[in-house]
Amino acid sequence: MNKEHVLINRVDLKEGECQVIKVPDGRFEKEMFIVRYRGEYHVYENSCPHTGGPLDWMPGQFLDLEKNHIQCSTHHALFRINDGFCISGPCSGQRLKKVNLKESERQFELEI
Repeated sequence: MNKEHVLINRVDLKEGECQVIKVPDGRFEKEMFIVRYRGEYHVYENSCPHTGGPLDWMPGQFLDLEKNHIQCSTHHALFRINDGFCISGPCSGQRLKKVNLKESERQFELEI
């Protein structure tokens, strides 16, 4: 399967912040989000492995109150930020779909 590379403008987020990213996917847009955690950026598709629904409980709000985990808005499943592994909830043991990311000074390159 061929991977597509998409360039987006670099996003400067504070620690524990997230931002929604929409990238073209044929006639539609694929929604992803980027989160900064422990100085690193991580990108995931905005889709719960349990329901397929969006993870954010409000637009751009993906993290639990302590900002230590990604939290699903539907069943409150918790996912580790660094690798998307579900540690609690109905999809325990599953993972969020992580998007490969390359950083440069001005852009991020996403491999989708």
